[in-house]
Amino acid sequence: MKNKIGTVLTAIVICTVVLSSCGPDKKEKEEQEQTVKQENAIDTPSVTLAPVVKGKLTATIAIPGELIPYQEVDLYAKVNSYVKTLLVDIGSQVHQGQLLATLEAPEINSQLSEAESRIKQMEAVYIASKATYDRLYNTSKTPGTVSQNDLEQAEAKKNSDLANVDAAKSSYKEVAANLNYLAIKAPFDGVITARNVNLGAYVGPGGKGTDPLFVLQDQNRMRLVVSVPENYTGGLSDKNNVTFTVAALQNQKFTAQIKRLAGALDVKLRSERLEMDVYNKDKKLLPHMYADVNVPLPSHDSTLLVPKTAVVTSTEKVFVIKVTNHKAEWIEVKKGFQAGDQTEIYGKLEKGDQVVSKASDEIRDGSNVRY
Repeated sequence: MKNKIGTVLTAIVICTVVLSSCGPDKKEKEEQEQTVKQENAIDTPSVTLAPVVKGKLTATIAIPGELIPYQEVDLYAKVNSYVKTLLVDIGSQVHQGQLLATLEAPEINSQLSEAESRIKQMEAVYIASKATYDRLYNTSKTPGTVSQNDLEQAEAKKNSDLANVDAAKSSYKEVAANLNYLAIKAPFDGVITARNVNLGAYVGPGGKGTDPLFVLQDQNRMRLVVSVPENYTGGLSDKNNVTFTVAALQNQKFTAQIKRLAGALDVKLRSERLEMDVYNKDKKLLPHMYADVNVPLPSHDSTLLVPKTAVVTSTEKVFVIKVTNHKAEWIEVKKGFQAGDQTEIYGKLEKGDQVVSKASDEIRDGSNVRY
């Protein structure tokens, strides 16, 4: 019995010695294998490839815009006067040529009477000088009765007095024209959106800081104005349609066609002004509303397309990682339009080239990759 126990103890001691001697070597070997795997993963990363394809992207860009009246005018008094009658108020619908207000200026009537008297005075002088000239002319037919110089002087006096008559008539017309300015009329169909005067108010020619009598807006048709950034201006056409929404009517989407392009960039904003005509017969839209506008971007044929995640923007450059025979190569590119999960690129690539679909600058240029 004692021999059996000794034998078992001896076996246990031997196994313990063997395990203690083998254990560290096995653990160290596993750690080395793990390190090698990590180094291989770093040196030869595993990637997913995507082909470079040719196609055509259709995209839009969201830009804030503003609705402004198609026509808007501030109406001022032409001459110093007083408001005699007001025939419209805020919100009044008016038509072209409709009388909006009448003014009165008593001094104009006085000036008109003075101008009329001046005409009569000049006509009387002219009649006298003409009669003198006619008598001299008839007398000069008898040789030696009137000198040629006296006849010429009389003719010059007659012509001068006639010119004075014409000048007096012109002055009369000028004063009479001011009477027309005492009637304020609408230059086009529209809505009165502001009235800044009351009966009896003293008004005069408008200037900086002076409020107009009325503000008239054409709201049946409005202009939707947007500024498109420089990068997106190429190829914009007046045949394109835009869609837009306004905060007050979020559930409604409106459509308008591009009508006018500035053809030049704004110096400060570096953008091109676009205008669309919006017909507003139901009066749902109000002038100076802000709009969220979706402008269609010009699409290009036969451009190279890759997933957006394949393009890397680093501090060095913008590039994609082309893979050939398990070798990574950085190809510098320029980005174009984006739509969905694809983007246009321009660089030394061809259709069918394979690029890393989810690229990063951790995959170094010239390194080996697995796929």
